[in-house]
Amino acid sequence: MKAVLVLEDGFALEGKSFTGEFETGGEVIFTTGMTGYQEVLTDPSYTGQMVCMTYPLMGNYGICAADMESAGIHAEAFLVKECCKQPSNWRSSMSLPDFLAEHGTPGMEGLDTRALTRHLRLNGAMRGVISTRARDVEELRRKAQALPPMQGRNLVPGVAAKAPYAWFDNAPHAVSLGADGAYAWRGAGLPLVVYDYGIKWNILRHLVAAGFEPLAVPPTFSPRAVRATGAGAVFLSNGPGDPATLGEEIAIVRELCRDMPVTGICLGHQLIGHALGARTEKLKFGHHGCNHPVKDLTTGKIEISSQNHGFHVVLDGVAEVEATHVNLNDHTLEGLRHTRLPIMSLQYHPEAAAGPRDGNHLFHRFREMIGRATGN
Repeated sequence: MKAVLVLEDGFALEGKSFTGEFETGGEVIFTTGMTGYQEVLTDPSYTGQMVCMTYPLMGNYGICAADMESAGIHAEAFLVKECCKQPSNWRSSMSLPDFLAEHGTPGMEGLDTRALTRHLRLNGAMRGVISTRARDVEELRRKAQALPPMQGRNLVPGVAAKAPYAWFDNAPHAVSLGADGAYAWRGAGLPLVVYDYGIKWNILRHLVAAGFEPLAVPPTFSPRAVRATGAGAVFLSNGPGDPATLGEEIAIVRELCRDMPVTGICLGHQLIGHALGARTEKLKFGHHGCNHPVKDLTTGKIEISSQNHGFHVVLDGVAEVEATHVNLNDHTLEGLRHTRLPIMSLQYHPEAAAGPRDGNHLFHRFREMIGRATGN
């Protein structure tokens, strides 16, 4: 079935559907990972985005239930050069086309992904529409222009936790808190409240491995309620959309930073930045992929990182805050810490399952910082 992609500036490419009839839109971005398509599709941070994979073949190892980063697909559509319909992998439970179809997510192949990537690199990420129903480029361009831009868009409510839950036995489990907010910890590790703005499950797996017992809570869980749980520290998760729109969440983080150890990844890092007085800006085409070089300024070592973000933190001399990591491609901030308080955060993803493992040790750095602050 023929399909067409049209961007808001009129750039158009033809291809075909491998998931049936569709018409949908979103911000079009590209990611450079050679593997990890399942992790990309199920990462809530891709909400509102149509993802183009730069590597030409996707789907060859199928889909594995153990590799899910959430309960379903969050990307608006999947754009590839070629989709493998018959995977070869002993862990595979279904094919990529079947997985997309099961979740109602459009898949488009046969388009020139190199041309699309080059266009986005030169002109920046932009809104687009894909359709098997309409062929008129001007009509689809108008539809793309009518879509909301990512700047100013709050997408967290659609993917964040709605109620507290615990993470153990490699799965989420519903829990109840006392009337005063008290929580009966299982004693499986250092009690940690995790704000779930659209968390990747592998973050929770790594927190457990680093010695924490995570209790995930919704984005507007109050600081008073956090203290009532008896937690020793707070972790802020990744998530989609423009961080500057999350005014209530930033105010909560600002209060938590006053008297608790706080760490965060991706959106969590950006919220910490805002809470400490920094600002965020939209990147031209974002950082998406498994091959971004980052320098750890605290050790001088260079690590290869997995990344997925369209905004970045700008410190501009914020008092008592210093950079700990920097991106060697464009010199944007990749990590920060407070010089006096037990606060640190990372922009990239040290937990990424399908990418490099260079940053895995940073979860233990979180644990050490919190241990020093709490005496645990």
